[in-house]
Parts: sequence; structure tokens; C-alpha cells
Amino acid sequence: MNFIEKNVSVEKAVITLSKNGIQVDEKEAKIILELLYLVSKNHEKPKEKKILYP
Repeated sequence: MNFIEKNVSVEKAVITLSKNGIQVDEKEAKIILELLYLVSKNHEKPKEKKILYP
């Protein structure tokens, strides 16, 4: 999986998860980050609703 911009390093993910009581190694953190990047890539932005005024 290749993303152009990866803003969160694996090390930072490990630190952030450990602050929240989740102990993971670098391999597990990398998998979690890849999943999150994949979800964000495939997430459709909400369509703007047009409001009609009478």
C-alpha cells in the first residue's frame, strides 16, 4: 500500500496508542496506520446539501 503523504510516523503511532493504554509494537502500529489510511482514502466526503429558501 502506497500513500503519497503519510503524516503520522510509526513511532508516533506507538507513542500515541501507549498513552491511551494500547501496547503495540512497530509492526502492529504499521498495520493499524495502513488500515486508517485505507479507510480515510475510501471515505466519501459528505455531499453539500443545497438549502432552498422560499
